[in-house]
Amino acid sequence: MGKFLISTLKALVAVVALNIAGNFFYGRFDLTEDKRFTLSQPSIEAVKKFNAPVIVDVLLDGSIPPEFAKLKVETLQLLESFASKNKNVQYNLVNPLADEAQTQQTIADLQRIGLKPANVTIEENGKVSQELVFPWAMVNYNNQTVKVSLLKNKLGSSMEDRINNSVQQLEYAYADAFTKLSITEKKRIAVIKGNGELEDIYIADYLTTIRDYYNVGAITLDSVASNPQKVLDQLNEFDLALIAKPTKAFSDEEKYVMDQFVVNGGRSIWLLDQVAMEVDSIFSGGGNAMALPRNLNLKDFFFKFGLRINPVLINDLYFTQIVLASGEGNDSQYNPVPWYYNPMVFSRNNHPINTNIEAVRYQFTSPIDVLENDYAKTVLLQSSPLSKTEGTPKQIGLNILNNQPNKESYSDGNHPLAVLVEGNFSSTFKNRIKPLNLENSLEEGPENKMIVISDGDVIKNQIRNGRPLELGYDKWTNSSYGNKEFLVNCINYLLDDTGLINIRNKRVSIPLLDVEKIASQKSKWQLINIGVPVLLTIVIGIFFSYYRKRKYSL
Repeated sequence: MGKFLISTLKALVAVVALNIAGNFFYGRFDLTEDKRFTLSQPSIEAVKKFNAPVIVDVLLDGSIPPEFAKLKVETLQLLESFASKNKNVQYNLVNPLADEAQTQQTIADLQRIGLKPANVTIEENGKVSQELVFPWAMVNYNNQTVKVSLLKNKLGSSMEDRINNSVQQLEYAYADAFTKLSITEKKRIAVIKGNGELEDIYIADYLTTIRDYYNVGAITLDSVASNPQKVLDQLNEFDLALIAKPTKAFSDEEKYVMDQFVVNGGRSIWLLDQVAMEVDSIFSGGGNAMALPRNLNLKDFFFKFGLRINPVLINDLYFTQIVLASGEGNDSQYNPVPWYYNPMVFSRNNHPINTNIEAVRYQFTSPIDVLENDYAKTVLLQSSPLSKTEGTPKQIGLNILNNQPNKESYSDGNHPLAVLVEGNFSSTFKNRIKPLNLENSLEEGPENKMIVISDGDVIKNQIRNGRPLELGYDKWTNSSYGNKEFLVNCINYLLDDTGLINIRNKRVSIPLLDVEKIASQKSKWQLINIGVPVLLTIVIGIFFSYYRKRKYSL
């Protein structure tokens, strides 16, 4: 009896000692094959900046479908990894629909602040039902709140793909939110004006989104004619220039100012229409309009970087739709129809910018020729294999909807539509006569990056009742595309000095149960799960009964 007490006391002392040691020494071991719980260094740096509580409310509590239960588990495990790096990170599970009496009001309130629900179809025992789930998290710090979308939807994705896509983007989504909350000095973005670019209301949603990361201002190139040095000095105070769908040609002087901005290290995103054509022109023209080449006087500028935007149109069998009205008054009907000049562009997933994004909608776009030179070029988006080019000038009318496309003519697809250029930029005016004199002008610059997109409408949001809608949302077809995420990723990549966006390339594989096999073998596994424990209990009972009889009968 004394030996038993001593052994018990030793065990208790060992347990207490281990618990005390655990309070001073903490370690985590990631034994997963894909290291999904090992945070990237940029994530660690982002979360370590907080010196006050960061509260993360995950809206995935309560009764949720199995696929979202898996997402919840992965989310909580990831947040535990963040909390292990900074004890100020705290997280809670919240059921936003817990109060059934206030369900409709709660749903309306959540949607009002931009939390869109996922409508999930559940099939169980032959019965089909619909449930609303809010796959979101709210990250709160010092009276600031950042919304984090936990669900990554892609057109045509299976349930397994949807879960994998969502889990793969979790670390970046949270690290990005932590970065937004901890930014103390924002980089600056100049929206270039003066050459017929899009009005502010048509890029309002995008500018509102990037203000979480950056300060945004406007620079007008009109003043180049009177004081080019002042314009360049103002422009050089910014880190990136955004040129959104110019419609008027750049003068050589304006082009030289932009040239010196990029040669001095300024990043840039160019969204250009090389063909003048709009769907509204077709509607207002009685169903026909002429597509004409547009001269922006930038051909030599981009040729220097190994790019050439051709003044032709892409016709693509992977298309988005437009809506045509038929009937009059109350009898009007709006029917979506295929529109081959509005390609639906799927990502190549070959870069942090385009990995795991929804399809991007283009409208009247042109192909970009990628030429050989010393610059590194990455094609971020391209037309589908079933696409072709059509020359301009060309009359385009709604009558094309009456003709079935000849698939055999769509044989020269995969045309580049968005290209990233990286390298040590040289001036377009190197070894040429300069259009004007600028102080400290350079012909060779430092390492730099730029992105060229051959459609200005990629950044254009629609308007309803005088208010901008979310970029990528089409009010006519009620469809959403990945334009905003793609463009936000573009700017984050160009201005990211920490490597945070490279987390998007992280690959995570989530093994899922086979739903069909579960349904077909449900009874067998229920029997095994219930019967085997009972059988083992009986066998063990018989064995001990037999053993006791043998022992005490001697």
